[in-house]
Amino acid sequence: MIQSIDAAAYTEMIKSGAALIERNKQFVNELNVFPVPDGDTGTNMSMTINAGVSSLTQNPQPTVTAVADAAAGALLRGARGNSGVILSLLFRGMSKALKGVQEMTVADFTAALKEGVAAAYKAVMRPTEGTILTVSRLVAEAADRYAESGKDFMELFEAIIPAGDEALAGTTEQNPVLKKAGVVDSGGQGYIFLIKGMYACLQGDPVVADGGEGKGSDRADFAAFRDEDITFTYCTEFIVNRENHRSPEALRDYLSGIGDSLVFVEDDEIIKSHVHTDQPGEVLTQALKYGSFVSVKIENMRNQHTQMVFASEPKVGLHPKEEAPAEPEEPEEAVPEKKYGTVAVCAGEGVSEVFRNLGADALVTGGQTMNPSTEDILKAVQSVPAEIVFVLPNNKNIIMAAQQCDRLTEKTVIVIPSKTIPQGVSALISFDDSLETEELTEALTEATKTVKTAQITYASRDSDFDGLNISAGEYLALLEGGIVGSGKDLAELLSSVSRRFAEDGCEVITVYYGEDVDEYSANAVAAKFRADFPDADVTTVYGGQPVYYYMISAE
Repeated sequence: MIQSIDAAAYTEMIKSGAALIERNKQFVNELNVFPVPDGDTGTNMSMTINAGVSSLTQNPQPTVTAVADAAAGALLRGARGNSGVILSLLFRGMSKALKGVQEMTVADFTAALKEGVAAAYKAVMRPTEGTILTVSRLVAEAADRYAESGKDFMELFEAIIPAGDEALAGTTEQNPVLKKAGVVDSGGQGYIFLIKGMYACLQGDPVVADGGEGKGSDRADFAAFRDEDITFTYCTEFIVNRENHRSPEALRDYLSGIGDSLVFVEDDEIIKSHVHTDQPGEVLTQALKYGSFVSVKIENMRNQHTQMVFASEPKVGLHPKEEAPAEPEEPEEAVPEKKYGTVAVCAGEGVSEVFRNLGADALVTGGQTMNPSTEDILKAVQSVPAEIVFVLPNNKNIIMAAQQCDRLTEKTVIVIPSKTIPQGVSALISFDDSLETEELTEALTEATKTVKTAQITYASRDSDFDGLNISAGEYLALLEGGIVGSGKDLAELLSSVSRRFAEDGCEVITVYYGEDVDEYSANAVAAKFRADFPDADVTTVYGGQPVYYYMISAE
C-alpha cells in the first residue's frame, strides 16, 4: 500500500509518464486523421512534458509543491501546439491544488487532477468533447469516486486507468471525424500514456527514456577552444523524422557547405545532425524537407563559451562561501521605446522578408511541422522595445502557445488569431499605430477575415477523409483549413481552388511559391488565375516556405 508520495517519488512519476509518451509519440502522431504534414500531437506533447523533466532533472525540488510548481512553469514555457498547451494547463491547475503540500496523499492528487481539468476547460474558449479534455475530466471523476473512501495510490491508479481507457475509446463516438477514421483522439491517447507511465513508476518498473538523445558526445565542447577560434556562431542541433524518400546525402552536403563540426547520423526513421553555422534558420528550413522535427536546439557559442569558461575556471578572489553571480533565468526585456510592436511567426526566406518589409519587429521561425514553444515566442516578445506587442501566429496550432506569453512578461501581449501567412500579412498591412489599443486589436482581427487562403501541399498519409479517398504523396489542396481535393493533377486542383474563390469574388490574388517550386512554374500558376479572374490584380511572391508548394491568397 502506498498512502503518500514525496517530492522525489512524484518527480520520478512525471519522468516515467514523459518517457512513455516519448516512446509512443509516433503512434500518437499517426492518430491525427487530417492528412496534412503537421507538427503532430505526439511530438508536441513529448517536447512539452520533457521541458518539465529537464527542469526537474537540473533542479531537484524538496517538496511536492515545489515539484508541481517547477513542472508547471517549465511545461508552460515549453508548450508546443494546442495539445502541448492543454497538457501544460493541466499541470498548471495541478500545481495550484498542491500548494503547501510536503507529501501528497490520494486526496491531494485527486484534488490536483480536478483542478487541472478545471484550468484546461477554463482556458479553452470553446471546449470540444471527444478530446484530451474529455479524457482528463473522466479520469479525474474516477479518481474522485475512489478518493471518497480509498487511500492507496495503487488502488487509485487501478481505478482511473480503466476509466481513462474507456473515456479514450469513447472519443471515437463523440467526434464524427474520429468515428469515420476509426481512431481515438490523439491528445487523449497521449494523456493516457502519461497516466500509465506514472502507474508503472508506482509499480517499481518506471519507464526510462531511450538513451542517446541529449547525452551525445557530438555536442560542442565550448570550453575547449578560444573565442577567436570560433569560426561560426551558432551550434545547431536537430532530430527530424524521415517522412519521405529524399536522400539524406543532399542534406549532409548542404550542411557541410554552410558550416563546420558536422556530425550527421541517419537511419530509417530519423536524421540527427549537429553543425556549427551562421545560418541556423536556413539549416532548419532545409531539414523540414525531410519531415517533422523531434527536437531542435540552437546555441550562441560565443556567449556560451564565455559562460562555460568562467564556470570552469577557479574563482580567484571569491570567499569559499561565496558563489559566482547566477545567470538570470529570464531573458532581459527590451526597454519600451514605443507603444506598439509586432512579432510574426513564419518560415521561409521570402515570407520572412515580406514581414520584415511590412515592419514586423521580430520573427519566430515556425509554422506547419514546426510549432514554436511559448518560450520561443516569449523571447521574441521580450526583444521588442514596445509596451504592447501584437503576435501574429499565422497557424491555428500556434495560437494557444502564443496566448500563454501574456502572463510571463511585464509587456502586454495581444494575440491576433491569424491562421495563415496571408492572414498575418493582411493584418500587418492594416496596422495603424495611431489607433487606441482596443480599436487596433479589432482592426487587425477584422483584417484577417478579409483574405481567403488556399494552400497546396502533399498528403502525408493515406486517408479516407470527408468523402475523399486520399493517397500519400499526392497533391492536396486546402482552403481555409478544409480540404478542397487531392490528386496527381495540379492543374485540376488549382481549377477547384479557382471555382471556390469565384464564389465570393476577389480583386487581389497573391501566389506565394515555396522552396521546392521554381519561378517559371509559379508564373504559370499566376497566369491561370489571371485567365480565370481577368479583372483581378494577380502577383507572384517568392515565399521559400517549406511544406506548402503554394500559398494563394484572395481578397
